[in-house]
Amino acid sequence: MCDYSLHLVESRPAKVGDKLVTTKFNNTLTRGFAAVGEPHVAVCLLPGTEVAFEREVERERVFKLFRNKKFIKEKVARFRQINLEQPHVHHDALEFPDGQIVLLTRLREGQHATVLQLPASPRATNEAEQQKRGSLIT
Repeated sequence: MCDYSLHLVESRPAKVGDKLVTTKFNNTLTRGFAAVGEPHVAVCLLPGTEVAFEREVERERVFKLFRNKKFIKEKVARFRQINLEQPHVHHDALEFPDGQIVLLTRLREGQHATVLQLPASPRATNEAEQQKRGSLIT
């Protein structure tokens, strides 16, 4: 799925093996994934999709006043959505093996990842329902 703020951006579903890059899309306030070579097309992930980054993941801190970055020592993450009960906030996030959850819009632009696997249909539905019940944010 793609975040609410990307509804006016051309999009397509993710496929196994897609090479992705974190991108800030034109005329939006958010970041997400685009396919390498398709910078203006948002690649939408289903909850449970697993991605692997080329390097440690770099995210920006919440308070940009400090302009410092934070590295996440993990390279593999699972896509999920958070805070679904709040319609006008960002929902797209990555959950890392250490339990850390980071909004996609907090990831530094230009990071490369590969789609490892897509969720099985029943699991995607169950995860989406579970995520509606719980809300976490880092």
